[in-house]
Parts: sequence; structure tokens; C-alpha cells
Amino acid sequence: MRMRKKKHADERITACADYMRWTDMFYGSPVHLEIGCGKGDFVCGMAAKFPDVNFIAVERITAVAVCAVEKAKGLGLPNVRFIIADAKKLADFFEPAKISCIYLNFSDPWHKRYQHNKRLTHSDFLALYKKFLTRDAKIILKTDNKDLFDFSVKSLPPNGFEIKRQTYDLYNSEFLDGNETFRQNVQTEYEKKFVGQGMLICYLEAVLL
Repeated sequence: MRMRKKKHADERITACADYMRWTDMFYGSPVHLEIGCGKGDFVCGMAAKFPDVNFIAVERITAVAVCAVEKAKGLGLPNVRFIIADAKKLADFFEPAKISCIYLNFSDPWHKRYQHNKRLTHSDFLALYKKFLTRDAKIILKTDNKDLFDFSVKSLPPNGFEIKRQTYDLYNSEFLDGNETFRQNVQTEYEKKFVGQGMLICYLEAVLL
């Protein structure tokens, strides 16, 4: 569904200019990156829950990003910043060994086969991430799309990532009790909707070797 154009989106982003200045985030705290932050429920929830971690959220569409930026400003979160850009250009923003975790939450599955190179776990994107990930950095993926999940499970290992945990049914999986990352989980807007509808949520954690 096409996102409606937000009134005065550029002006509203400008009014939140402090939340668009992300270069000061790389001093003293680990930095986590969410690619495709939507309206910001996840990144704002994580920033509130983990004040000792700095979060940068990337969103391509200004009309969507403005909701997330205003949400962070309204909550007064000091440890979250935003970049409005296409994920393909992320290496232009970050120096090597700066990001210790990437969150891919309900990314566009790009269903058609000729579009698979646009998937955020395609080998081209994984090579891009490695340009700015720290050693032992994590990729954490959640999706309702089994095809995208299977694609990611196949794509990650040959591109230098070891899958540590994976499940096709996050909320009924056997590893939850011992999974610290899941106990830290904050639900996205889509996740709340899908879980409420009884849909299965696929989940994996992979570590850069």
C-alpha cells in the first residue's frame, strides 16, 4: 500500500534536526542499526530500554521517517538518530568497524525472482554491511515471509555469517527461555499486527565471522 504524502514533511524533519545528526553517536557506546525503521516503534522502544546503546535508524521514505523522528523527539530519547536514505548507500555514511548489530524487521520481501537482489540479505547487501560492521557483529532478522526467511538462511553462511539461532515460529519456539536477545525484543508495528492475527513470525540471529 502506498504511503500517503505527509503534510509539510520536510519542514517537520527540519524541526527535528538534532535527531538527524548521527555522527556524534560513535563515541563510547556500541551502535546498533535498524534498516527500514517504519514509524519507529521498534527503534524508540529499544532506545528507551537500552540507554547505554546508541541506535541509528534508516528509512528511505521521508513521509514514513517523519513519524519515527517525531516519535523519538516526543519521547526525548538522547540515544537514537535517523538517516533518510536508500540502504544501498549505507557505506557512504559509516566508517569501518562502527556498527555492532543490524536489525532487519519485516523488510520488503521483493517477491519476484528478478527482484531478489533487492532483498536486504542478498549477497550484495551482506558485502556492503561488512564494510562497516565490527568483528562478531550480529544481524537479527524478523519476518512473516517464509520465502524471504529461507532465502536469508541460505544467503548468510556463504557470505561470512554464522546463523546462531533460527525459528519459523518465534513465539512458540523452544529456545525462548534461554534467549537473552528475545527477552530484549521490542515489537514493531507490523509484528504487533501479525501476532494479533495469529501469523507465524520467523526469526534468526547471525554473527559475522
